[in-house]
Amino acid sequence: VQLVESGGGLVQPGGSLRLSCAVSGFTFSGSAMRWARQAPGKGLEWVSDIFSSGMTTYADSVKGRFTISRDNGKNTVYLQMSNLKPEDTAVYYCAIRGNDPRGQGTQVTVSS
Repeated sequence: VQLVESGGGLVQPGGSLRLSCAVSGFTFSGSAMRWARQAPGKGLEWVSDIFSSGMTTYADSVKGRFTISRDNGKNTVYLQMSNLKPEDTAVYYCAIRGNDPRGQGTQVTVSS
């Protein structure tokens, strides 16, 4: 199983980023996927899930600003982040829902 996150960077408050997570080694189309994040000095925080049906759920802190999606043909899950805030600064990880993150994550820094 391999999950590779990308797309992070430095962005000003109010800006946008799109994260990608390319996966391999398991049946992606049948799996629920998750984005989580870890801010400096804090624990892992759940951000969003997307199920094989396409149903999505979000943490209250990102609802209305973030959108999770998936492309089963590309074995990739995305996280579109808009109206970013400094408190969104964290390392973002994707994972198979119910499993710990396995990748190195991608750093998102929101700062002016």
